Amino acid sequence: MKLDLLSQDSAKQNIQISDEIFSNEYNSDLVHQVVTSFLSGARQGSHSQKTRSDVRGGGKKPFRQKGTGRARAGTIRSPLWRGGGVAFASSPRDYSKKVNKKMYRAAIRSILSELLRQERLLAISTPKLSEPKTKLMASYLKELQLENTLIIVDELDTNLYLSARNIPNLEVVTVKEINPVLLLRSERVAVTPEAFKLIEEWMK
Repeated sequence: MKLDLLSQDSAKQNIQISDEIFSNEYNSDLVHQVVTSFLSGARQGSHSQKTRSDVRGGGKKPFRQKGTGRARAGTIRSPLWRGGGVAFASSPRDYSKKVNKKMYRAAIRSILSELLRQERLLAISTPKLSEPKTKLMASYLKELQLENTLIIVDELDTNLYLSARNIPNLEVVTVKEINPVLLLRSERVAVTPEAFKLIEEWMK
């Protein structure tokens, strides 16, 4: 499969990409499972509250059982009392859900193929910036008509990172940083030829 290469010069170029990776059917169930797993794994799960047994104090019965006119009570650390424990208290837990590597890669292939079908996956020449200036990066994006774009490169140099970080609706990542949520939330995904090769090697 050939894909047009957007570059700063006017010459028309194209690159060859793998049909095996970029011509898959969109598997919505698999993508949903992988996205859910990715988001669940990002949760800290560090929430913690104290039950009545964890709160300090309350060892002594606050008053006698009968004759006071009050409801019977065995401890001042009951959830009904101010300063007491929490009923059904939350405790730290691991929210992560296991997904096999084969499933994860299949989901990425499915997303990339769907992006290509929707004409949201583009091939661009590698941005070469002489110095770290946002103005240079903005000029590059304007020339290629790229807005609200995720740019994927094989390696991120300092000039590119510093020039892109202050531009809104623009993210520049390496192939190693690709994840399903990042791909799905991007309006367009622009990939350099070198990054395409790394993606194909990763997906084999």
